[in-house]
Amino acid sequence: MSAALKILIPGGSGQVGSVLARHFHAQGHAVTVLSRHPRPAPWRVTQWDGATPGPWIRHLETADVCINLAGRSVNCRYGSANRRQILESRIGATRLLNDAIASLNSAPRLWINASTATIYRHSLDRAMDEATGEPGGSEPGAPDTWNFSIAVAKAWEAAFFETAAPRTRKVAIRSAITFSPDGGGAFDILSGLVRRGLGGTQGPGTQFVSWIHDADFTRAVDLLIAGEQWDGIVNLASPNPLPNREFLRALRGAWGVRVGLPAPAWLLEIGAFLMRTESELVLKSRRVVPGRLLDAGFRFLFPEWSAAARDLVARWKSRGDSAASPSSAHRD
Repeated sequence: MSAALKILIPGGSGQVGSVLARHFHAQGHAVTVLSRHPRPAPWRVTQWDGATPGPWIRHLETADVCINLAGRSVNCRYGSANRRQILESRIGATRLLNDAIASLNSAPRLWINASTATIYRHSLDRAMDEATGEPGGSEPGAPDTWNFSIAVAKAWEAAFFETAAPRTRKVAIRSAITFSPDGGGAFDILSGLVRRGLGGTQGPGTQFVSWIHDADFTRAVDLLIAGEQWDGIVNLASPNPLPNREFLRALRGAWGVRVGLPAPAWLLEIGAFLMRTESELVLKSRRVVPGRLLDAGFRFLFPEWSAAARDLVARWKSRGDSAASPSSAHRD
């Protein structure tokens, strides 16, 4: 991207939204984040409730790109109230944007909507790309929580694509876990376990972890914005998912920690209950690959987890301004 763009990020106050907003702001684009709980930031942050029209629509009408990340965090117990909020926050915000865009005289030329790599089935046998990946939800013996997450992902994408938008290109990104050194993010949490000696194999250790380094995540989004040929479903993940056992071994190595206490599945269930989250986030095998990006010749700066982990550890240690961007040796 060369010319400055106006980029609107509904639900952009979380970790992934902050990664994108920081990236676009550094490139000189005009960034507006829509948030239920606005906080001061180097870019504009505007109030919305994700459910009703309001003054925020004027930012949508003037935007070149809309990147919708709105949705209640899935890092919680899947009780009935949380399930309802997880589903309704995603479907409601997506349908609200569909209705708003349809009513505009000048609509964004691109709408990127969040989805999730969790939509694919528990996969130990083969990788899942956009063309041949198998959505889950009907596997024998799959826990109810796994089926719930898959049902949410399917409904989310259905809501996104259910309304035609002739003037707006639509891309749903099935993202793996995006790792950045930001406080409170997935990398920060996992690193805390490793540093306390708790970063051993989780569950059987054979389940695959799909991941993407934040530098590659933002570069892939840049590609989706710049290329008019991109629409439909796109996987955003490293081309090399790896088993949990190897993933954590590499993370321990990056931190210089020699041993990590393993956590069998039964202990993970107890820990998840005490931490008010779900074991699915660790035990489900996500073996997702970015088929469309690879076919287009996209070159990952961090295709291997060991190098990505070392970079993230170095940036975590420095934090401050340097935590906001990849190590200089790996900038695009």
